Parts: sequence; structure tokens; C-alpha cells
Amino acid sequence: MLYDKLRKYAACGVYPMHMPGHKRDSALLHTGLPYGVDITEIHGFDDLRYLDGVLGETASLAAELYGSKKAFMLVNGSTVGILAAIGASTTRGDKILFAEGCHRSVFNAVSLFGLRAVHPVVDLDEASGVEYSVTPAAVEAALNTNPDIRLVVITSPTYEGVISDLESIAEVVHMRGIPLLVDSAHGAHLGFSDAFPKSAVQSGADIVVMSLHKTLPALTQCSLLHVVSDSVNICEIERLLFTLQTSSPSYVLMASIDHCLRLLKSDKDRLFREYERRLMWFYDKVKGLRGIYLLGKTQCDGSPVLPSGGFYSFDPGKIVIVTSNTSLTGVALSDILRDEYQIELEAAHPNYAIAMTSICDNDNGFDRLADALLEIGVRVSMSTV
Repeated sequence: MLYDKLRKYAACGVYPMHMPGHKRDSALLHTGLPYGVDITEIHGFDDLRYLDGVLGETASLAAELYGSKKAFMLVNGSTVGILAAIGASTTRGDKILFAEGCHRSVFNAVSLFGLRAVHPVVDLDEASGVEYSVTPAAVEAALNTNPDIRLVVITSPTYEGVISDLESIAEVVHMRGIPLLVDSAHGAHLGFSDAFPKSAVQSGADIVVMSLHKTLPALTQCSLLHVVSDSVNICEIERLLFTLQTSSPSYVLMASIDHCLRLLKSDKDRLFREYERRLMWFYDKVKGLRGIYLLGKTQCDGSPVLPSGGFYSFDPGKIVIVTSNTSLTGVALSDILRDEYQIELEAAHPNYAIAMTSICDNDNGFDRLADALLEIGVRVSMSTV
């Protein structure tokens, strides 16, 4: 694997008359940071822009694992993948369809490439304020009103773990002969277990961008762009990635991508089996929640609830804690968990807070969060009596 190759190279005695300026001297720098394996594009280590060696093997492994035709490693996060995918699929002045709750990179692509935005009608869940799934009907209505739309972008899962019916949306979009780009930055873990929804790659998308670092064991900024269908202009994606992505990609980050993918290939069944067990145990334990509730899992009385109304499905790995039936805000809940229970959440909003989980969480982490939520639920329920 790439990391092992970097370690062997660091120990082989070759003196680095090249960047980076730290010259891999960890002893001089007195730090545990991975200076020893931080190199530039030197002989034997391939080039992210012209893959024909060890980095090409990693990209091929990504395509194999997820079932795409071609995969690109991204070291500028999913943002650069979204920009390149949109730019490669449109021409200046084109219309592009996406929900207003999407990532800012989509809005930035509209500005960067001179596009015109069209938004489908997507309502909010009244109790939580979380945006509902984008429906096939909403996409079809927007396409009927704007037949000159040239690209549809769907975020699935969303930051809150809300899944849209991608297979049906893909059918609607492909009937018009236009591509479907899925921002699956929060969905790199999908498709490896029946306990989770299908991945966007498996659901009819033409291009999928995903962040390994968000829900899988990879360093921050490590992402992938998948080309899934023949309708994608691969050469233009390559050109735009060459233009937009750093010309000095971090080998530390690329080694992290490689290590993450190889871990999935060798041990995904066990890892996701344990992950599923922990999630089922957690959700079972919090069935008695009072006051606060978990979006898509428990109602305010603690009873389980299935996706309904405007929600097509949920990612069970996202724990969205709704506080709107209590005196707490999501921000206040997040503060309590941090200050009193030493649990730091991913995000906090007026009516809810988000806890992100992954295959790397352990029993103790889920236990601590469950106990904390149960205690807090009792406290807020008593205060409203």
C-alpha cells in the first residue's frame, strides 16, 4: 500500500534535495506530525495528474469498491469534485437544477461557470426545520417548467442524513437526456451494508462526489469523484481537476485515501456488521427518550417512527436530535453535552443538533451519548411540567 511504500522510502537513506522544506526531519522538528512520509512527486511515486503507477492503483481500487467506471482521488475535499463535475457537464449560460439547501460549492459553481440556477420545491419538516427529501415529482415539475435545464444536482444524503429517491429521480432525469450529479459527500459509507441505503453510485447517478473523511477513516480533505455512466465527459473532468485542484497534492492525504480503501476491501463486512450492531443497540436504548427525540427514529414520546411525510429515507449513522418540543435549543443541547458530558457534536441548529457516527466509533461512545440524552431528556421533561 502507499503508506508502507512511503515509510520504506523514508527509511532508505535517500537525501531529499526537493520539496517539502521540512526535508522529512522529524527529529529536528520535535513533533509527531508525519513529516517522514510527506514527499512530492518523485521517481517511483506516480503523479496525481497523470496516473500510471501506485496512485493509479488506488484510483482503480476506489472504482472497484464502489462499482464506478472511473474514480478520481481528491485532496481538496468534495468541493473541488463538485466544481469540476458541474463545469464538465455544462456550458456557460446553461440552467442547472439543485435544491437551495445544497452545499455552497454548488452555488460557487453557478457563479464560476456563469450558470443559471433553478430550484425544485422542497419543503421543511415543521417540527425540526430539516429539509425534506427532494422528490421525483418536484424534479419533473421543474424540468417541465424549464426544459432547457442541462444538469440536475441532488444532495443525498444531506448533512442531516436525509436520503432522496435517487433511482426514481434518475429515471426522470435520464428521460430528458441530461446527467444526474449526486453530491454524496456524507454518503461514502453507503452501499457496504444492507442496514444502510444504497450508495448513489448504485442508484443511477452519472457522477458521484463523496468525502471519505466525513464518514470513513480518512484524513480531512480526502474525497473521491466517481464517473458512473458513459454520458460523462471524462476528459473535461480531468482538465478541470488539473485546473482547480492543487498542483502539489499531499502524499500523506493520498496515503490516507489508499489506506481507507484497502481497509474497506479487506474488512468491510466485519466493520459494518459491528457498526450496525452498535447503532441498533443505541437506538434500542434511547427508545425511552423524553422531550427530545431522534429524527426518523423516535417520536417525542420515545416510540419508534418510520420515514414518512416528506422524508424518503434516512442514513441511520446520522443521529439528529430534535429539541423543538422542549425549552432547549439545539445549540443549548450541544453546549450541555460538551460542558457536562464531554461529548462534542458535529453541528447545532435552533431546533436540532447532529451527532455523526462511523465504523470507527466504539461501544463506549454510543453508551455515553445514549446515557447523556436519556438524562437530559428527563431534565427537560421535568422542567416543562
